Amino acid sequence: MTKPQSSEQDSSARARVQRDERALRRGLSLGEAFREFLRHPSPWLIGITLLVALTGRLIVGDWQLTDALVPAAMLAVFPIFEWIVHVTVLHWRPRKLGPVAIDSELARKHREHHVDPRNIPLIFIPTKTLSVLVVVLVALAALAFPRLGLGLTFLLTITLLGLAYEWTHYLIHTDYKPKGSLYRAVWRNHRHHHYKNEHYWFTVTTSGTADRLFGTHPDPAEVTASPTARNLHSA
Repeated sequence: MTKPQSSEQDSSARARVQRDERALRRGLSLGEAFREFLRHPSPWLIGITLLVALTGRLIVGDWQLTDALVPAAMLAVFPIFEWIVHVTVLHWRPRKLGPVAIDSELARKHREHHVDPRNIPLIFIPTKTLSVLVVVLVALAALAFPRLGLGLTFLLTITLLGLAYEWTHYLIHTDYKPKGSLYRAVWRNHRHHHYKNEHYWFTVTTSGTADRLFGTHPDPAEVTASPTARNLHSA
């Protein structure tokens, strides 16, 4: 990965971060942020799926040890899954196979998100893509597990993780002021990705667990600003 050299780009990146810091000092309450969060379809679609999964899981019963092991394993690998999706799906470079363009809605919307990180609707998983994902996940829960109870445990866990991802990603892009050190670390990590260099800091819900594993968590002071952070693949 390249590190473009430009003092003007560094100054611009610092200015954007400083503007965000000033907005943060003005503050946004958590309640205000949550009310805006609920105005968008993604949290509702994931939340309804979560409630259906929870209701079904309680009705089915049949609790076994694997109902604890599956969520634990999913939680452990989620930062890696998040990193892989961000790098390979969201940052997909558009390609053509003959006359056919290969470019998913997720990748297109993510490029728009980088252009305007404060555009709230672009923060969320696109509704059409999310609807398909929900259908696929429900099918997996029903058909891919040795018992229905375990499949519902999987569906319940993945929707909880999805809702946590949507909330965290949304909150980072608002003017809500970080209160705790853990959230501030997560906030800084993702802001560096958008305003410093898009080739690093791919995790969203953690402060760089998978980034450290895959070598994409450098010292920000040693990374120069990228000219394509706001316009992916333009170089």
